[in-house]
Amino acid sequence: MSDKMSKEDMVKEAVEEAKAKAAEAETAGTDQTETAEKAADTAENENAQSETDSEPEAEESSSEAGDAGENEADADGDSDDQSSKTEKKKFFGKKNKKDKKDEKIDELTDRLTRQMAEFDNFRKRTEKEKSQMYEIGAKDIIEKILPIVDNFERGLSSMPEDEKATPFAEGMEKIYKQLMTTLEGIGVKPIEAVGQEFNPDFHNAVMHIEDEELGENIIAEEFQKGYMYRDSVVRHSMVKVAN
Repeated sequence: MSDKMSKEDMVKEAVEEAKAKAAEAETAGTDQTETAEKAADTAENENAQSETDSEPEAEESSSEAGDAGENEADADGDSDDQSSKTEKKKFFGKKNKKDKKDEKIDELTDRLTRQMAEFDNFRKRTEKEKSQMYEIGAKDIIEKILPIVDNFERGLSSMPEDEKATPFAEGMEKIYKQLMTTLEGIGVKPIEAVGQEFNPDFHNAVMHIEDEELGENIIAEEFQKGYMYRDSVVRHSMVKVAN
């Protein structure tokens, strides 16, 4: 652009000089006028030639500007790709390591949680074992008391009617009722047998009879009363089953 402007200035100066010479020629004579006109034509031709020469230079400068823009765009694209790769590398890369104090805190917290869970399991297991041991001990004691209950029942059932009103018989009856009330209070209860359907989980069949009045597998008689402690059988009922 600086070269183009300098040529135009030169042409303008040449034209002005030609005009000045033409003016001098008018005053000097006809020959000088022709000379001035030739000089003016020459100056105009130079001006046209300079404009023609400046056009390729402008095209070259515009093409250079386009190449520079493309290079800048490529550079921007490369920088964007590089930044995206860096972000991906940061995203998929390893995380920053924790501080040693934080790692120690996490380790101790995990250990404490595990120990608390183990202690809770131990407590539940111990309570269950204690309950089972208590139940086993209670059943063992009840089994030893049941023969005494059987003897009370046999003695009271074999007593004559005229002796049931005696103080001795009444005392025996009261002791028997007190014993049964105590057993019932700790969870001991007799198993129902006579008139019930035979169930091997609760009954022990020692005899079998044919009786049309009774249904199939119905207990006709009980030889020894059975008892349960809570939900478990302490002693099965010894029975006679019909049909």
